[in-house]
Amino acid sequence: MQMFLDIFVQIFRTLWAHKLRSFLTMFGIAWGVGSLLLLVGLGEGFRSGNRREMEQYGKDIMFIFPGRAPVVQGNMSSARTYLLTYQDYADIRKEAFHVRNATPVLARTDLHTVSEFATANGEIIGVEPQYGDIRYLPLKQGRWLNGLDETQKRNVVVLGDELTRNLFPGRPAVGATVLLNGLSFEVVGSLQRVGRGDDNSTNMRGYIPFQVMSTYFPLKGEGRENAISFINYQPRVTDEHLLAQEDARKIIARNHRFDYRDDNAFEGWDTIQQSKLVGSIFDAMNVFLGSVGLVTLALGAIGVINIMLVAVTERTHEIGLRKALGATNRSILLQFFLEGTLLTLFSGLIGMGFAAGLMAIMDTQHGPGGFDPPRIVPMSAIVAIGSLTLAGVAAGLYPARKAAMLQPVEALRQE
Repeated sequence: MQMFLDIFVQIFRTLWAHKLRSFLTMFGIAWGVGSLLLLVGLGEGFRSGNRREMEQYGKDIMFIFPGRAPVVQGNMSSARTYLLTYQDYADIRKEAFHVRNATPVLARTDLHTVSEFATANGEIIGVEPQYGDIRYLPLKQGRWLNGLDETQKRNVVVLGDELTRNLFPGRPAVGATVLLNGLSFEVVGSLQRVGRGDDNSTNMRGYIPFQVMSTYFPLKGEGRENAISFINYQPRVTDEHLLAQEDARKIIARNHRFDYRDDNAFEGWDTIQQSKLVGSIFDAMNVFLGSVGLVTLALGAIGVINIMLVAVTERTHEIGLRKALGATNRSILLQFFLEGTLLTLFSGLIGMGFAAGLMAIMDTQHGPGGFDPPRIVPMSAIVAIGSLTLAGVAAGLYPARKAAMLQPVEALRQE
């Protein structure tokens, strides 16, 4: 125990005697570790932010919208507009083998919404109860639409967070009544706020039973009596999303009499494919940022190795003196091992703390949509600190071992 205490005292005396050199060594290590952690953390912030944005739509969500189908295959100049119908949805729900769940959506933004306290112009959407299973709609109060609301055509509504705030400022909404174009609806539920920043479209929505919507507020225009705005659906399993899309397209093409293989005839959005595409972009970004961080780390390691080689070589005379006074090779190597380990570990922790401080500052700022504040990736921290510690220890032990193997007289002759 006394030996270790003596070694630590000697280490701190040596570091203090060469303050500038010790500072430069510690700075190189801290800079390499901090840079790597910050760069990798930025990449993870972008990735997690995008994942969070996608999850606010729901898990494995697919959309299909009305489109334009060519009368002559491949000739879009002959295209005609077609509208999705409730029958399209019913056929997809019944016949599409790879589709697990689906719902029709009927949306209008021109309905006048009035409560006893205020008016608002949000988007009113007619949906079936399973819409709440497909989309991410966390309840704040009350309940979601149910099967009896649909079959009995009840005049009930579930309000988004911002629409609730506008219609019932500071007052309870559940159990109250709102007027949609003069028609009375009971508020049976309100939703939690989703998203952040200025994207408020989801929070400005109200949801009513689909049959009520199609009866009182169908889409405007000639020939739109049975039309719907779009269809939301989910694949049976995530990896079957392309098969589910093909099933839905075949049914719609059959119902509207055009070739399902014509991609130009369909409008849609596959959040699964979008996530895979964005994920590959972020993988490339992580490789780039990680490469830059590794280069910075390598430069720091080279600096550490150079400084440790010079520092130990300069102390060959000291090693000879200690051997002449009875120090063993083991005690000499142990001192340099502990010196290199302490120096690099302490410096690495400083770099990690610096990176964590910058990330905490970024966390207080409102970043752009799709970006989360960076965070420390534990594996990156272990790799960064471990590699620099290994480099520093190895750079110190190599010349120390050479000097320790010399005879005391030969070591004392070294300048």
